[in-house]
Amino acid sequence: MPKKPEHERTEVHVDVDGRTLRLTSLEKVLYPQTGTTKGEVLDYYARIAPVLLPHLAGRPVTRIRWPHGVGDMSFFEKNAPAGTPSWVRTVEVPTTGSRGPSRHGDTLRFPIVDQLATLVWAVNLAALELHVHQWTVDDDGEPAGADRVVIDLDPGEPAGLHECCQVALLARDALAERGLETFPVTSGSKGLHLYAPLADALGSEETSALAKEIAEELQGARGDLVTATMTKSRRRGKVFLDWSQNAGSKTTVSPYSLRGTPRPQVATPVTWDEVAAGAEDPLGLEQFSMAQVLERVEEHGDLFAG
Repeated sequence: MPKKPEHERTEVHVDVDGRTLRLTSLEKVLYPQTGTTKGEVLDYYARIAPVLLPHLAGRPVTRIRWPHGVGDMSFFEKNAPAGTPSWVRTVEVPTTGSRGPSRHGDTLRFPIVDQLATLVWAVNLAALELHVHQWTVDDDGEPAGADRVVIDLDPGEPAGLHECCQVALLARDALAERGLETFPVTSGSKGLHLYAPLADALGSEETSALAKEIAEELQGARGDLVTATMTKSRRRGKVFLDWSQNAGSKTTVSPYSLRGTPRPQVATPVTWDEVAAGAEDPLGLEQFSMAQVLERVEEHGDLFAG
């Protein structure tokens, strides 16, 4: 039987908040285009943890794993895998549909990534992307409803982040008219995500209806730039306002999560001034790297903290 490459045989044991973790294959390249290794990815997540963990707490986490690096096979993982440490908090939640968690049918056993040791454990399994629902669970693991609305701005080529910024300003005003403050986050891929916190938790059906109402309103006002239609053939050159991300079964990549893009880009909270600059100039706002995000947090703190 052939031996594994040397970098796949290396392992270290580290203490993380009193938990001993076995980290493996730290020299394995997970982003071939930049040569970024698993060790560098773990370092990023450990350093960004103080601002990332509050946005994961209370939310079941779906992981997208790239065992052999981006560009190779990846897979979504909802259930906690076999061998999950006993100290990792998990919750049993009903399988979800368009109206949110159901009280009937099968359940899923999600991990809750609410401490640094759990985050490091997950990333060590090559979970580059961390996705969460808009609804939360309470201390007993019971679904507690959606505490925010999200609108995913997805550009259809040749539209890009520049057009997303223009639409984001329109969506911000539409949400403000409904008494909601909005926080913009670059997706780390092509577009933008807009989050509006809710004073009281709502059902996924209600938040989906609100997001769809705004999408259709903007499509009616700026059909040259905006579409609320999921049909991909109708998105070309426009920004699709994906209101469906509020469905109980859907997840959105968490702020500060890496993406499985060719280069290690990060879903990054930004200011509205930066969005306005991106709307004005096609080069006014771009997706951010790990190093840039760490520098931004050092300078600005957590722009998503509100």
